Amino acid sequence: MTAGNNGADTPENDDPFAYLYRSEGGEGGAPGPSGDGPAARQPGVPRTSYNQVRAVGQRQYGQQAPQQVTYGQQNAHYAAPETLPGGDRTRSAPAPGNGGQEPRRGRNGLLIGAVAVVAVVCIGIGVAMLTNGKNAKDDTAGKPGPTAGDTVSPGDKPKKPAPGKLPKEDAGSLRLDGGATTAKDVPGARSTSGSYVGGFNQVGAKVQWTVDAPRAGDYRLYVRYGIPGEDANATLAVNSKPNSQPIGLKNFIHSPKGDWEKGWQTTWAPVTLNKGSNTIEISCGQGNQCNANLDQVWLQRGGAK
Repeated sequence: MTAGNNGADTPENDDPFAYLYRSEGGEGGAPGPSGDGPAARQPGVPRTSYNQVRAVGQRQYGQQAPQQVTYGQQNAHYAAPETLPGGDRTRSAPAPGNGGQEPRRGRNGLLIGAVAVVAVVCIGIGVAMLTNGKNAKDDTAGKPGPTAGDTVSPGDKPKKPAPGKLPKEDAGSLRLDGGATTAKDVPGARSTSGSYVGGFNQVGAKVQWTVDAPRAGDYRLYVRYGIPGEDANATLAVNSKPNSQPIGLKNFIHSPKGDWEKGWQTTWAPVTLNKGSNTIEISCGQGNQCNANLDQVWLQRGGAK
């Protein structure tokens, strides 16, 4: 038995480490005469060449070649959650009665919000237009008001009564002449200040009232007065025309003689007025008994009847 052949027919007997030097596709060795593959090994002839010889331990079995990862590329081995065991549990089931489709979340809320914003904008524009129109009308309507430095006094114009109400005045606020004057000695006056017109018991004393009548016609002139329990009278003139009869200031309530405080009472006389401004005068003339105090005057519609 020679060194090249130990009498066995197997390759392992020929070279016990031959399997370590085999090629990837089969047995190693030089290609055959046809070039198709390795030539058939002859029994008893030792191998003289091997293909793709590798050192022991260089080849690693059971491992895959490392893959080069490029940033921005997805992993080819990614699997969707629903393909994994139990993955279907993470998905929400479609709402019943919706045709199997998932509900449209948020669309209704966005639509309502958009409509609300449009409505608010429209309302704001409308309010701005109305306000501007009103301001423009207010700026052009009427006459210009008083400027800085102008003053208005209550005595500049006759006082006008409220609609449907005739004028009423305190006698002490009227024009006084001939010795007539205001006083507060006797309690019981109903004027705002508590004062009344005294000093009337002398010829030439008079009280003059300028009053606006809402319309022409017959009125009643009422006078509140006070006497010391004795009858009195005075001359009455309207627009400088004396009445045919004096105005009576009688003791209708029969107050005690000499008691001025208990002598306050009311009388009236018919007057005919023009529409607008009129002058009513009560005076103490010759032949009058004028021992009286005058408190208030006012008008009522009507006449002698």
